[in-house]
Amino acid sequence: MSHHDLYAIGNALVDSEYEVSEALLRHAQVEKSHMTLIDTERRTELLHHLQGISHRRTGGGSAGNTVVAMAQFGGKSFYSCRVAHDELGAFYAEDLRAHGVETNLNHTRAPQGQTGCCLVLVTPDAERSMSTFLGATADLDAASLHPGDIAKSKVYYMEGYLAASPTGLDAALKGRAMAKEAGVALASTLSDVSMIRFCRDGLEAMVGQAPDDVLDYLFCNEEEALVWCQTDKLDQVCHDLSQRAKTVCITRSAKGCLVLHEGQVHEVPATATKAVDTNGAGDMFAGAFLYGVTHGYRLQDAARLANMAAARVVSQHGNRLNQDAIASVKQEFAAYLSNPAVV
Repeated sequence: MSHHDLYAIGNALVDSEYEVSEALLRHAQVEKSHMTLIDTERRTELLHHLQGISHRRTGGGSAGNTVVAMAQFGGKSFYSCRVAHDELGAFYAEDLRAHGVETNLNHTRAPQGQTGCCLVLVTPDAERSMSTFLGATADLDAASLHPGDIAKSKVYYMEGYLAASPTGLDAALKGRAMAKEAGVALASTLSDVSMIRFCRDGLEAMVGQAPDDVLDYLFCNEEEALVWCQTDKLDQVCHDLSQRAKTVCITRSAKGCLVLHEGQVHEVPATATKAVDTNGAGDMFAGAFLYGVTHGYRLQDAARLANMAAARVVSQHGNRLNQDAIASVKQEFAAYLSNPAVV
């Protein structure tokens, strides 16, 4: 009997989200729409540019957002991560607890240092540009793993951003081996174009090689898929990625998503919305989709739920949904299931 629907490992980051102009983004020399790793000096420089601009602070990290989404929909999640013994670390641990996510943080004393954080700059076109200071999560290692909980989970999920950290990648891969041995489904995400360009070897190790070591679930957006496959042809992407995972989800913003499975390509339409902030949309998609497949929904229906949830995220500022919004998505999804033709 599985104790958890989803066991994930990833970076523990506290998000500080700012609404900024294109001019400020250029002046601060932030690469638009992607994630860039920064050091303490660069963080101080960016905070100087952002001085006087109000911001929202939330728990974050890609896999962290995904496990919270799973828990919000009613699933059971476990998250392996690393924070420091500081105010941000206490904030992050409490955020997981408040959302009902089990974590290794409940069983270990946080070390001295600084908890990781991410400066998320959102421009008027709804694009998010992220500058990430890893802090304590740069030293995430295999000590964060709970082998017994991995073995009793339905899905083991690796955040692709861990490809940038030697110890984090090692931990993710050791957990992957434990999960595979226990017959637990394997999942990962390509995370960001910057990861593909600069940390591809680590991502390749997470994804695995055909035919005997492929993932069960792979998540990416269309841009990441094209860069990964080194092509501008979507049909080539579908062919190539189908060799790397049993089920592949390619998100395409307003065009919905593609679900690749057993040689079939299923197009799942998006839910119409006005986008104001794309931060967290892909993480929510993965969490909602994995909730669906671990609770008996067809792949296309799980993807429809994920599109609905992601659309709700981009329609607001912030990387997470509150419980009222989750309840509304559930109601919308129930209406779809009862009469798919009219939704």
